[in-house]
Formats: sequence, C-alpha cells, structure tokens
Amino acid sequence: MNILSKHATRRRLIHGMPDSNVLAGMISRWFESPLGAAVLETERQIATPILDRLFGYHILQIGCTEDHSLIADSPIGHKIIFAPAYRKGIRFPVASIEELPLASDSIDVIVLHHALDFTEDSHKLLREATRVLRPGGQMLIIGFNPVSTWGIWRLFHRRVHIPWRGRFISRNRLEDWLNLLSLQVDHSDSAVHFLPVRIGRLLQNTQRWERLGQRLHSPLGGVYSFLCVKQEIPVTPIVPRWRPLRAHPAVLPAAKNVRARIH
Repeated sequence: MNILSKHATRRRLIHGMPDSNVLAGMISRWFESPLGAAVLETERQIATPILDRLFGYHILQIGCTEDHSLIADSPIGHKIIFAPAYRKGIRFPVASIEELPLASDSIDVIVLHHALDFTEDSHKLLREATRVLRPGGQMLIIGFNPVSTWGIWRLFHRRVHIPWRGRFISRNRLEDWLNLLSLQVDHSDSAVHFLPVRIGRLLQNTQRWERLGQRLHSPLGGVYSFLCVKQEIPVTPIVPRWRPLRAHPAVLPAAKNVRARIH
C-alpha cells in the first residue's frame, strides 16, 4: 500500500462511517441512553399517526440498526426490517441497506429512520429505496436537521460519537434529491425541539418543549420528517407520423380498338 492509499484509509476511518456491525451497536446504544431514548420516543410520536393511515401489503423500515422499530404498530401486516450484519441469535434477515434484496416496485410503504444520516453514500441509498417502492407508494424520511440547536451543537463536538457522526443533510438538499427521483413531498414536519443535553431534570421536560415547538410550528427542531409519494410516470403512446400519400392523376388505359358511332 502506497502513502496516498494509507492516507485515504486513515481519512476514511476518521471521517467516514465505521463497519456496519460496529455502527449498528453504536446507534443502538445511543437510542438506549436517556437522550437517545427521548429522541426515539419523540420520533415515534410523529411517525405513529402517519403510519396508522397508510395501508398496503408490505412495509419496510431502513435504518442502521434493527433493534428499534417505528413500524411495529403499523396496520400493514408484512413488516420487513433487515439487520446490517450477522450476530449470534439474530432474528432478522441480513442485508446491506444500500443493496436491498427486494424486487423493484414491490414495497407499499418505506420508513427511512436516520438511514441517510449514517451511510457512506446517502444518495445511493435513497435511489435504492426509491427503486423498491411501488409507484404511488409512500416514503417517510426521518433525519437530523442541521439548521437547529442540534446542528449548532454538532459544530462543537468531535464527530466520532453518535449522533454527531451523522451527516445532518439539509432540508433543501434533501428536497432536491427527492425531486430528481420523482418523489413528491406530501407533508413535512419538525420535532425534537429540546436541547441535546444529558441533564436528567432537563430531559424530564422534553414533552413541554415539544408542545411549544409544535404550537409555534417551528422548523428548527433537531429532527425533520418528510412524507413523500413516488410519482407514477405515465406511459405516453408513440403515434407514428404517417407521411400523407400524394394523389396521382387517374390515367385511363388507351383502347386498342376504338369504334366511332356514326349517327
């Protein structure tokens, strides 16, 4: 390995995402911490009413850990969650979230739970999710908002821990991606209006901050949600443009024997 390759590998270890199994453990442990649990509970509160009114045959949750489900109470019967790596005693099928082992146009509802925040190629993952979503199907995207107190907090933290290691994709950038993939935004919202601190007495008031943020319709919550619909591309029949035939003058065959009638 040359010097440039070693430098690139070192940069990836520092700035990129760790191994999927390691990342899954880091995210799962953070969601079980007091701050992470408060975030997860708030996200369930915004996701549940949306998923309750979405119907179909198959619902898929894409995230970096299989330990925390947002789709458990969905009325859709067939629920799919993939584990990012094999572990002993695992109860879920294993697959890469950037290369889903699913047929195109086969899923009715997809939930992206911080999947775009914690992947090497967010655009590739979004394209893959769009591929398996059926035309007319709906996708709920939940991600960290950089234009928030959480985004400001991230500027002053080492980006080796969760959630500061996440990408924090801006709303405008995400909307551009959605437009390119023919995903029409049906509804967007903001949540997690409390500060990202681990002080117990402040975490006890998270619901009060949430009610205030919802009442003010504040777009500055630490988490945003987008509900999108995959547009059906109409098939326009190609009608051939026939060239009109030019009319030719009628030509009567010359008679060989012409008899004149004399009166």
